[in-house]
Amino acid sequence: MGYVTAVPHPRSEPAGSARAGRLSLAVALLAGALGAAVALLATRQQWAEGTATVAGGAFPLSAKGSDVTGVPAALAIVGLAALVAVFAVRRAGRLVVAALLALSGAGIVAAALIGASDGSALDEKAAEASGDTSASVAALSHTAWPYVAVVGGVLLLLAGVLALRYGRLWPAMSGRYERGGAPAPRRKAPAVDPDRPEDLWKALDRGEDPTGA
Repeated sequence: MGYVTAVPHPRSEPAGSARAGRLSLAVALLAGALGAAVALLATRQQWAEGTATVAGGAFPLSAKGSDVTGVPAALAIVGLAALVAVFAVRRAGRLVVAALLALSGAGIVAAALIGASDGSALDEKAAEASGDTSASVAALSHTAWPYVAVVGGVLLLLAGVLALRYGRLWPAMSGRYERGGAPAPRRKAPAVDPDRPEDLWKALDRGEDPTGA
């Protein structure tokens, strides 16, 4: 008795690849755009607060994320630009841009985690407020916004990983006049009727010889 071996349908694999490409593209676009927006928003919020002693009193101080570190905001912009550039390049160029997108997300995560416990920005403000260069902030505390920036970085990192894995299945921008690699054909000039004077004049205005000689 013979055995029958099941043969997969020849179109099942391409269809599955196309479906994975569409799904990964949608997730990458959403994660990348949302991650950049979250990281930028987080850097504009208060990351740390404390007090400085000024003239015998306690002076409250606070520092935004952009005061603590400018890395997350800069990398969020780089990541957003890389997300758009993924569709403008192909093959090796797409891999390079996808890697840049992933590295931007990883850099945001690292910078935000370091900034979550950094008090140097408040120490500088304490020195300015007290006029003492050796002054430091007291009662230092941090908010949750650095960790929000971490979430934004993770989303950008996810978009980069998806671009590295599935970017070859994503569409790319095409040239405006591209028609299978050939330029668009020129329109043929209308035929001139020698019995109609208006056609003769129009041909002359176009710089053509109405006699066809």
